Formats: sequence, C-alpha cells, structure tokens
Amino acid sequence: MRRITRIATVGLASAALALSATACGGKKSSDTGASPSESGQKSAAIAYDIGGRGDQSFNDAAFAGLEKAEKDLKIKGAEAEPTEGESEADKVQRLTELARKGNNPVIGVGFSYAPAIKKVAPKFPNTTFGIIDDTSVTDKNIANLVFNEEQGSYLAGVAAAKASKSGTVGFIGGVEVPLIKKFEAGFTQGVKDTNPNAKVLSTYLTQPPDFSGFAKPDLGKAAAKGQLDNGADVIYSAAGLAGSGAIEATATAGKWAIGVDSDQYNQAGLAKYKDHILTSVTKDVSGAVYNLIKSVEDGKPQTSEVRYGLDKNGVGLADSNPEYKKMADLIAAVDKAKADIIAKKITVKTAP
Repeated sequence: MRRITRIATVGLASAALALSATACGGKKSSDTGASPSESGQKSAAIAYDIGGRGDQSFNDAAFAGLEKAEKDLKIKGAEAEPTEGESEADKVQRLTELARKGNNPVIGVGFSYAPAIKKVAPKFPNTTFGIIDDTSVTDKNIANLVFNEEQGSYLAGVAAAKASKSGTVGFIGGVEVPLIKKFEAGFTQGVKDTNPNAKVLSTYLTQPPDFSGFAKPDLGKAAAKGQLDNGADVIYSAAGLAGSGAIEATATAGKWAIGVDSDQYNQAGLAKYKDHILTSVTKDVSGAVYNLIKSVEDGKPQTSEVRYGLDKNGVGLADSNPEYKKMADLIAAVDKAKADIIAKKITVKTAP
C-alpha cells in the first residue's frame, strides 16, 4: 500500500486516541514505488477526507474497501491524505497525480472532492473517478457513491429513545452541511416517533467554510460534555475524527454513545470506551469502494449514481455490543422500524 501524503497533526483527547491518529505534520512523503504503468500491476487509489486514515470512522471504512480489493483482486493500492487547511487546488493536484500514475479507479472520499473531480475527470476520460457522498458532479467516467444516511440514523433514534432513561438524547454534527443534517433529521425523527416527549439536543462543531469540525476530537469532547450537563444520556455523533472525542466524554460519564460510519465498537483506537458504545450507524463505504474497484477490474465500471440504503444493507445499525443484544424491547422496535422503512410505510426526512 502506497501512501502519497499525510495529514497534519491533530491533537487528540487522550493517549488512547492519539495512538490511532495519523500525525506527520502535513508534510508530503515521497512515493518511492513504481507507478502501475511501470510495474505492469493494476492499481486503485483513494484520496482521504478531512481527518485522514485513523479516524476510526469514515476514512477507515474507505481504507477497508481498498485493503479488501488488494487481497481479493490482487491489485496495488495507493492512498493520499489531506493537509490541514488545504485549498481546492491541493485536491486537484492530488487527484491529478493519482490519475497520472495510472491508478484506476481514483476515489475521492467525501463531498469536498466534488469541485476537484469536476475539473480532473474530463482530463482523464479512460480513468473512472468515484466520489463518496456527492451527486452534484456527473460525467461518463464518474461514479457517485451515495447512501441513505437518514434511514440508518432513524434506527439510531429509535434505539436512543428506547435506551434513554432521562428522556433527553443528543446529536453532534461535525459541520453544518446538508449531508450531516440528513443524519440529524433521521435521528430526530426516529427519537420522536418512538417517544414524542423525548428531547433532542443538537450541536454542530463548526460552520462552513470551516470544516475542522470533522477533525478535532477536543471539539467533540466539549460538545458532548455540554449535552451531558444538560441531561443527555445517549449521544449520537456524526463528526468523523471529532466523534472520537464525543465518544470518550460520553463513555467516561458512564452514558451511551452511538457511533457512525464504521462499527465503532470494534475500532481498536476506541477499545477503552467500547463498553459504552451502544451501537453505530454503519455505512457500507468499504463495500462501495470495493464494488467500484471490482467493476473497473471486470471491465464494466460503475458510473452515475450508485445508491446504498437499508434495502441493500448499505446502511444499518450495528449490534456488536453484547449489552445491545440483551435489550429485547429495543431490538424489536429497531427491527420493526427497519421493516417499515423498507416497505415504505415510514418515509424518513432528509432535512430537520
């Protein structure tokens, strides 16, 4: 696996979290390996979103898909990480470099890559570009890998309402953008449909154009503490690396945390807090990455919108925590909600 660039150091809330983060000062490392065109080996590449690999969430899920493709398809994988406070030009340069080296597909992890992919994809018509969580840019060689996050979040809302003893639960969003508001909308609707008297506290860490809310665990930790002080006993975070801080604060207080994107109960960097991670809203980002790479290898590259929802297990709710499995009433409510969403008896909102 070749890593092209590394993310700037991000201060973590604890030593345990610090061990899981990438920390190389944002400097570029040299890529000494031969390019795919030179070695004759096929290669695929992913360019990470804010937070980089080691976020225990979104980016790590994308990496898992690339890693599986390396093993199953016998390809070579390349990774490229962001730098703190980077510009659109930096993303354009990163994607251009990956495409020039012969990687196919080249996948931008996150909607922030949309402007860069719009510029770069037409210059490499024989390369497939994938973008996760965005449908705004389209072309013959672009695959838009998107998810019904609101559906998984609805299930999290049901679980939170059932698990809460105080009747107050919390939602923490990394940055107040339409994508994250889908998480909030589904969660709030799930809570209210389960317990109309429940109170939902919502906090966003930053506002655009400041996207650091996805990368700073200290912000997540402070937001969670604020919600805990206001009575929340279940907190759901959709905040990338910053969500790790929210999980730490919630677990330390002995309350329930709900993770996102990956099954965070099973993330090594969060092992210290796993007993208090009730569940996680999962997005099959790893499967989406793998499927796109395989489609290129099969000679039938995916293009246009490729959507993953509850009906295809593209989103869901993890049940890894043994304590979760003991909550029969909660599980029954979640299962019913899932069936009703798939049967279209429940329409989940995509905006609060």
